[in-house]
Amino acid sequence: MALSLNHWLIICLISLVQIQVSQSIHRDDQPYRTAYHFQPPKNWMNDPNGPMIYKGIYHLFYQYNPKGAVWGNIVWAHSTSKDLINWSPHPIAIYPSIQSDINGCWSGSATILSKGKPAILYTGINPQNQQVQNLAIPKNLSDPYLIEWIKPQSNPMMAPTEQNQINASSFRDPTTAWLGRDGRWRVIVGNKIGRRGRALMFRSKDFVHWTEAKHPLYSLRGTGMWECPDFFPVSTSGEDGVDTSKVGKGLKHVLKASINDGFFDSYAIGTYKYNLGKDVFVPEKGSLRLDSQSKYDHGKFYASKTFFDSSTKRRILWGWINESTDAATDIKKGWSGVQAIPRKIWLDKSGNQLVQWPVKEIEKLRKGQVISSNTELKGGSVLEISGVTASQADVEISFEMSTFKNVEELDPRWSDPQAICSKNGAGKGFGLPVLASKKLEEYTAVYLRVFRAKNRYVVLMCSDQSRSSLHLDYDKTTYGAFVDVNPVKEKLSLRTLIDHSIVESFGGEGKACITARVYPSIAIDGEARLYAFNNGTHNVKISKLAAYSIKDARIS
Repeated sequence: MALSLNHWLIICLISLVQIQVSQSIHRDDQPYRTAYHFQPPKNWMNDPNGPMIYKGIYHLFYQYNPKGAVWGNIVWAHSTSKDLINWSPHPIAIYPSIQSDINGCWSGSATILSKGKPAILYTGINPQNQQVQNLAIPKNLSDPYLIEWIKPQSNPMMAPTEQNQINASSFRDPTTAWLGRDGRWRVIVGNKIGRRGRALMFRSKDFVHWTEAKHPLYSLRGTGMWECPDFFPVSTSGEDGVDTSKVGKGLKHVLKASINDGFFDSYAIGTYKYNLGKDVFVPEKGSLRLDSQSKYDHGKFYASKTFFDSSTKRRILWGWINESTDAATDIKKGWSGVQAIPRKIWLDKSGNQLVQWPVKEIEKLRKGQVISSNTELKGGSVLEISGVTASQADVEISFEMSTFKNVEELDPRWSDPQAICSKNGAGKGFGLPVLASKKLEEYTAVYLRVFRAKNRYVVLMCSDQSRSSLHLDYDKTTYGAFVDVNPVKEKLSLRTLIDHSIVESFGGEGKACITARVYPSIAIDGEARLYAFNNGTHNVKISKLAAYSIKDARIS
């Protein structure tokens, strides 16, 4: 039965009180809550929605269940920040209140219209449980915190009909819109027909009346539902981001889809063309690649969304980190879901992949610095990195190999990096055992391995959770990714953000990313240790090590 408007208002008020409760929950009771990754104090959270900057204030909306720690009763919760790290909560921004969203307010995006006016397009679930696209606009544009949102009577803006033959159960998650040269706004919505994933395009002159284009912007067989699509330009010269509506020389475009069949975010780089009234995305590789090299993140990372930060000329990526535990465990602890640290994202100088790096603001939380360089790490050795809070840290380490004489041969049949990491373990790898117990009974290993292939060297990055907890049973998948670096000419680097139950790692200065959720049994808070290891037979040099304890962010 649909809830009344008054009922939803009561839920929203209760939820605001819950969110305003201090996040500093005693670690003895909640050892896996994060200290500087964004999460509400209670209940379920998933997709980041409509992140944006308005009047110098960053806004994060996110999917939220105000009634429990499992998915359901979905609304748009809302927090703001001046630095992307410390956050203050506000009342629920969008909740079921009209016929076209009475059964849920699902994911969507924010767009900054002319004269700086924000607008949100989001998926609503109507009384027939159809997915339709709705519009919400701020009630008071002079309020930099955008506390109240209203919904025009013309909702829904886009809906399945007999004429358009859109699958009403697979039609969701509108993107940030962009303005074409013909003066019309464009937006894409995720969809599928059978197993063909599609990015349906709609156009509008006024952001209210929308017409479906005859052709999707792009589609691909055998990929299933495309959730949370994203489409944005990237510069071919430098790390600066560009406005979503920008087109022209010196740009490429990125099409990203969250692939529901497999639960990962995949992207393609290509060219956006507008010819004879038809918008087309042409990937450089000929298709939206769904292999390991085209993922934003090779671990726990989904439903991501970017926005253009006009104040710093960055494109910033948000992503949801889901739990590795089951629903019963999540209900017991009272919460589920965390947001990854916001990442700056740009096109690599090679032009064929994206690079991601934690926003620089995270460095304001650093303390207790440990610095060393030119340390020899002997083959088969383990070195403790002391002087930092190992359960809450930021670690950057770079390795140099003195010889490549006995580098492992890469079997030509080994094409799946995750399979290599899972079946062959650390091998002759070197890296960081994090969230480790004193005697290394449990740890999460983040490491690099170098292989010799035909006419080149191949660098593999692994995040191995198989020994992450002695006593708790959960998904301990080992993740892997190839890193596009030449170990002869470039440093072999890792950066890892450790936050109690999160291990968020960046290899090759952001060319490969792996996020893991782990729940240690022994290595909790003050019992956690941090090490460096070398499983190889030859020594490697730690050319740089910078480790920092990280202070708690203010997320109230």
